[in-house]
Amino acid sequence: MLVVKEIQEYAQIRTKARAYLCYIMSRNISQTVNVEGGATLETVIDKIKNLKEAIPHAEVIYAIDGRGVQITDNISNDPKLSGFGKGEDRSDRAYYYKTLKEHRCILTDPYPSLVSNELVVTASFPLYDSEHHLVAIICVDITLKNILKMIHPSSVDSSFGMVSKWVYASFSFALMAVALLLFIKGVTSFLHFGVEFKHIDINEVFKSTILLTLSLAIADLVKAIFEEEVLGKEKRHGSADDTHQTMVKFLGSIIIALSIEALMLVFKSALTDPSKIEYAVYLIVGVSFLLVSLSLYIKFSRPELKKK
Repeated sequence: MLVVKEIQEYAQIRTKARAYLCYIMSRNISQTVNVEGGATLETVIDKIKNLKEAIPHAEVIYAIDGRGVQITDNISNDPKLSGFGKGEDRSDRAYYYKTLKEHRCILTDPYPSLVSNELVVTASFPLYDSEHHLVAIICVDITLKNILKMIHPSSVDSSFGMVSKWVYASFSFALMAVALLLFIKGVTSFLHFGVEFKHIDINEVFKSTILLTLSLAIADLVKAIFEEEVLGKEKRHGSADDTHQTMVKFLGSIIIALSIEALMLVFKSALTDPSKIEYAVYLIVGVSFLLVSLSLYIKFSRPELKKK
């Protein structure tokens, strides 16, 4: 689930990430473009070493030639990932043929790294000599987690994101405990009648129903919070999940609970004191207002309904 949310967050910040990385790369290696007398492998290596300091979150940095063959060993802050890779064929990688096609710095979609087996993105920067011949393509691999930390400080992998997940998880467990207590109280409040149905108190049954409904409402709230904020459940475009799922589910359950309370109040007033039935009417009006408000919220928060 977290991987899905990371990919969603990356899709949102990809343009910003590309602009930032391409700026850093051009600032540190732009002098290798149009070098007088042609660029040599040594000049390329010297320049990509600067990127190691400029992009400390990079997993590996390397260069490939016009055929897609790696012409330098990996440069990395991690000794396990550094010092090998020269001669590897990268011609089947998206960053190679996209860079050749677009003739500019590009940033790829996330893909599994052959070096670390983690999801990474690659920023590639083409270098040309004074006659506009391709000399090399500088490649910077960054893990998906690190690119989110760099560009999106509130992502699920940032410090703030991790703290938020623990906070939401704690509240989820606490609310689930409350829901469990309400469920137990709701069940035991009518089970004590046993099988003697003639002694069943209708008021107690209604109270049990309200407790159980509130328990269900809180359980739905916990489920929505845990899936959305802790597990990072994928959102489907064009569905009800595009609205704020937590609010919709919780308010829907509260409306049901209040409707049951209004029904109970109608029966109670009719049997004991008909003069108080107006309070039941007020409650029904309030429930109707909540229902209309929720319907308007869903309508105006769903793009496909706005167009109709």
